[in-house]
Amino acid sequence: MKKYISNSPGDTVRIGEAFAAELKADDGVFYKGEMGAGKTYFTKGIAKALGISEEVTSPTFALINEYYGKINLFHFDLFRINSFDDLYAIGFFDYFDRNGVLCIEWSENISDLSDSFSTVYQVTISKTGEESREIAVERIK
Repeated sequence: MKKYISNSPGDTVRIGEAFAAELKADDGVFYKGEMGAGKTYFTKGIAKALGISEEVTSPTFALINEYYGKINLFHFDLFRINSFDDLYAIGFFDYFDRNGVLCIEWSENISDLSDSFSTVYQVTISKTGEESREIAVERIK
């Protein structure tokens, strides 16, 4: 497990960008962290490293945001998703084999979701102050 300290949203973006060097298409990035912890800022860093120039936003209301670069990025919010049936209904599995990394907020809502991936990273972001965060990154599969 790697641990990082972020003192600002900009730091969180840079940490995400550095982490992205490990990623390849069809990898899963599972986020843990309360609302407002910085998951979208971390995803902005991943997007930057993948050559995506489009502004990255939270998928809270859209459920899925798609971004295209040298490797694509599919950013999911599963807060209101509770089952594999729900995943099929939103077309989740259609995003595999589309040359993309799948970044997933609230992945813990679906038990055994990691079974769908060959490689999964768990990114846990914890608030330690107004803008400071502890970020833990671990390959769990």
